[in-house]
Amino acid sequence: MAGQANESPHLAPVLDGWPLTRSEAGERKWPRRLAGDRGMSVPRIRAWLRERAIEDLIPYRSDQLVRMQEAPAFDRETYKRRNAIERLVGWLKEHRRLATRFEKLALHYLAMVQLAMIRLYSRRLFA
Repeated sequence: MAGQANESPHLAPVLDGWPLTRSEAGERKWPRRLAGDRGMSVPRIRAWLRERAIEDLIPYRSDQLVRMQEAPAFDRETYKRRNAIERLVGWLKEHRRLATRFEKLALHYLAMVQLAMIRLYSRRLFA
């Protein structure tokens, strides 16, 4: 089923197409770290991140750890902060209009995301 497809093959094309900041020298600036779930734990992604000097915060799958002599270092405290983004995405998906991508134009979709964020913020502000 298409909705259950793994998202890992799409990581590099999405980040390559993302308008990242430019340095003063005009070079593309990549993020320092990228956090992902175990589904992103594939050699292709880790190599892609290494080529761009991006630290990966992706836990290894258990089948990968079995083949390793020693478990690599993993920053659990930083990885835990990923939870805030996961909760935000989950909250946004509660809005059916966003979850089903009702708006076909990207500009309209972004406006709906902004309205949902205003709603979330105002609920927290006036609660």
